[in-house]
Amino acid sequence: MNTRDRHASVEGEPAAAAQDIVTALVARSRAAQRRFEGAGQDALDTAAAAAAWAIMEPGRNRRLAELAVRDTGLGNADDKFRKNYRKTLGLLRDLRGQKTTGVIARDSENGIVEIARAAGVVAAVTPSTNPAATPANKIVNALKCGNAVIVAPSPKGYSACALLLEFVHEQLAKAGLSADLVQMLPAPISKEATAELMRQADLVVATGSQANVRMAYASGTPAFGVGAGNVASIVAASANLDDAARKIAISKTFDNATSCSSENSVVIEDAVYEPMLRALAENGGVLLDGAQKARLQAAMWQGGKLSAHCTAKSAEEIARIAGLGAIAEKTPAFLMVTEAGCGADYPFSGEKLAPVLTVYRASDFDSACSIVREIYAYMGAGHSVGLHSADPDQAVRLGMTLPVARVIVNQAHCLATGGNFDNGLPFSLSMGCGTWGRNSFSSNLNFRHYLNVTRVAYPIEERVPELDDLLGDFFARFGK
Repeated sequence: MNTRDRHASVEGEPAAAAQDIVTALVARSRAAQRRFEGAGQDALDTAAAAAAWAIMEPGRNRRLAELAVRDTGLGNADDKFRKNYRKTLGLLRDLRGQKTTGVIARDSENGIVEIARAAGVVAAVTPSTNPAATPANKIVNALKCGNAVIVAPSPKGYSACALLLEFVHEQLAKAGLSADLVQMLPAPISKEATAELMRQADLVVATGSQANVRMAYASGTPAFGVGAGNVASIVAASANLDDAARKIAISKTFDNATSCSSENSVVIEDAVYEPMLRALAENGGVLLDGAQKARLQAAMWQGGKLSAHCTAKSAEEIARIAGLGAIAEKTPAFLMVTEAGCGADYPFSGEKLAPVLTVYRASDFDSACSIVREIYAYMGAGHSVGLHSADPDQAVRLGMTLPVARVIVNQAHCLATGGNFDNGLPFSLSMGCGTWGRNSFSSNLNFRHYLNVTRVAYPIEERVPELDDLLGDFFARFGK
C-alpha cells in the first residue's frame, strides 16, 4: 500500500501530510550534508564538538535534565545531569584523534587503502528514558562522520529533545555551520512520520522500544537497532560482598533504573546468599515478604503489562503506590523480591525499569549460569551479564557459554556497560545484542557504525599457497 493511501496517524495527522513534512526535512538535511561531508576533518570535528558542548555546559545540562524529568516523569534530574555530562565527555574521549573522512588507513603489504565515507542522512530514533543523552550521543557521532541527522524523539521526550536541538543550533551557528545538519520531526510525533523518516533516510539508528526497533528493521533502510534489556548479575562465592552490594545498589538506583543496563535480577551462590542479602540491605535494599511481593506485583503489572505508574519512579514512591506504607517509611533505595521461576508466569523475572531487584538463590556457579540462561530465554538475550567474582576465568566462561554480548566484571553494571572511564568499552547509550537479541551487531553503537568505508585495492605480487600448506594437517589425519 502506498503511504499516501494510508489512514490518519494516531495523532490525527494525515499520512500524506506526514510524508510531505518528512520529504521537506530530508531534502534540507541532504543538501546540508552534501556540503558538509566534503568540508574536511576539521569541520567534522568542530561540528561534533559543538554538539557535545551544547549538552555539557552546566546551565544547559541542568535545564535539559530537569525538563526531561518534568515532562516524561521518568528518572531523576541529578542523575540525568551526570549522565548527560559523563556520557558525552566519554564519547569525546573516544572520538579524539579519530579520522573519519578521506584516507584513514594504508596497508602497503596488501595494497589496500581505506577511505572513510559518510552514510548520508541518519534517522535517529530515541527513547523517553534518555530524551537528551541518547540524541546527543547520536548527533555527535553522526556529525563526526560527516552525516546529517534527523531525530525522531518519543512523544514524551519531545520537549527535552527540542531544547537540545535549540542548544545545538546555537553552537553550530558559532562555527558557521548549518542548522539543517541537525533537525527533528515536528510535533505531534506520529508513528507515520517516524516510519516515513526511516524509509527516506540513508541509515537508521534506533534505540528504545522493540516496536521501534522492529519498525526500523522493516523500513527497507539499513538499520542498527538494540535488543531488549533484562540484565542479571551473578554473585559468586569468591566475591567481595560489600563491594558487590555497593555497586549493584549504585547500578539499580541510578536514574531510578531507567537504563536497560540496570540489573533486574541478582543470582547469588548459596554459600554467600545470606551475607549478600545483608550487604544489599546495608546499601538500602529492602526485602519484601510474600504478601508484600504480591501487592507490588499487582501494582507493577496491570493487564499483563508494566504499569507506567511505577516505571522509573523511586522505590519509596513505588512502595506507596503498592500500598506498602510501612516499607515506604523506611525510605528504601530499592526493593527486593525473591523468585524461583522464570517466564511470563513470573513477571519479576523480566525487565522492570524500576528500582526493584529480583533475587535468585543458586546452589553453585553452574546453577547460577543455568538460572541466568533461563532468564534470558524469557527476556534479555544478547545484552549483557554482570559478574562479581575473584576468579577471572569465570568471566571468560560466561562469555563462552551465555547468550550475551558483554560480560561486566566487578563493576556497577549500568555505568559500565555503555562504556566508563575505568573500562575499555566505547561510550554509548545503544548496545547491540547480536543475533541472540535479533540485532545485526553485538558491539556498543559507536562512530564506526555511522561510516561507510571504501577500499582501494592495488595490485601486489601474486601469492598462491600450496595446497598441502592449507590442507596438509587434514590429509594427515583423515587422508585425501
